[in-house]
Amino acid sequence: MSVLDKVDAATNLAKNNELQLLVFRVSDKSVSAYYAINVFKTREVVESKNHYLTQIPACDPLLEGTIILRGLQIPILNLPKWLNVTLTKEEIKKSNILICDFNGVIIGLRIMSAYRVIKKNWNQMHAPDSYRLKEDGVVMNDTRLEDGSLCLILDYEKLLSQVIPHAMVDVIKDTDALKNIDIPLKLKNGTVLIAEDSKTAQRSLVQIFKNANIDMKLFDNGKKLIDYITSLGEDAKEIPAVITDIEMPEMSGFTVIKLIRSNPHSKEIPIIVNSSMTGANNKREAETLGASGFIDKTKSHNIIPLIISVMR
Repeated sequence: MSVLDKVDAATNLAKNNELQLLVFRVSDKSVSAYYAINVFKTREVVESKNHYLTQIPACDPLLEGTIILRGLQIPILNLPKWLNVTLTKEEIKKSNILICDFNGVIIGLRIMSAYRVIKKNWNQMHAPDSYRLKEDGVVMNDTRLEDGSLCLILDYEKLLSQVIPHAMVDVIKDTDALKNIDIPLKLKNGTVLIAEDSKTAQRSLVQIFKNANIDMKLFDNGKKLIDYITSLGEDAKEIPAVITDIEMPEMSGFTVIKLIRSNPHSKEIPIIVNSSMTGANNKREAETLGASGFIDKTKSHNIIPLIISVMR
C-alpha cells in the first residue's frame, strides 16, 4: 500500500533515537481510536475482500483463520475483537489486513484502514503508569498526532503469546543446559540490568533468570536504565551485563548502547540486544555501536549462555 512507501531505513532513524509508526484504525466509527505499529514490523496492507479466509477448527477465538498470500499461509488475528470492538458485516467487507513480521513469524492483523506513516522521537513516546498497573492491559505506550489525537501502541507480543503461543519464547527450554556451563563469578554474584517495556517479554525474562538462579533488575525503558547506571558512578563497573530491547519509550536501545559505551565507568559492560526487530541492518547497527551480542525474543531462552559467551 502506498502509505508504506515513505518508510526510511530503520537504522538511520534508530541512530537518531527516532522511529516510524504506521497509524491505523480498527473501526469506521467516529469514536474509534488511532493505533500504531512500528513500520519495520510491517510488510504490506491488503484488502480483505480479495483474499479467501480458511477457518481453523478448535483454535483461539481471536484466530479468524488463514489466507494464502504469495504462497505463504498466513494466520489472521482479529485485532478489533481483542480491543473489544465488534465489526459489522459491512465493515468486515471493507476492512484490510495488515501483514506483519514478528521475529520471522508472519501474521495478518485485521484493521479497518491504514491512516498514515508518522515519524517520532522515542522521547515523544509515553508509557503512563496506568498502562503498567493492569496485568490484562493491552496498551504499552502512546503518542500524539499533529491534531492532538491520542495514538496508542499495543502490546502485540501479548496478542501473539495468547493466540500463537508456540511462536513465543519457551522459558523452560534449555534450562538443563545451564547445569553444564560454568557461570562466571561476576555473573553469579552480580545483577544483570534489563531494559524492556513489554510486560509479556518482562515475564519471560524474569522466569528465565529465576530458573538460572541469577539476579536481575528490570527497567521499563532505556532512560531509567541509563539513569540507574549513571547513579552508580564507578560501581557501574561491577555490572556483569546489560540486556536491552530496541523499541522502548523515552529512549531506544541503540541510544542505550551509545550512552553505556560513552561512559568510562560502564564502557566495558557486555551488552546484549534482545529484540523482535531482527533484520540484518539492526544487527549490524547494534554491533557497530558496541553491542556484544544480539538475540531475537523468540530465542530468549538462550540469553544466559550468550551472556556467558561474551563475558569470556
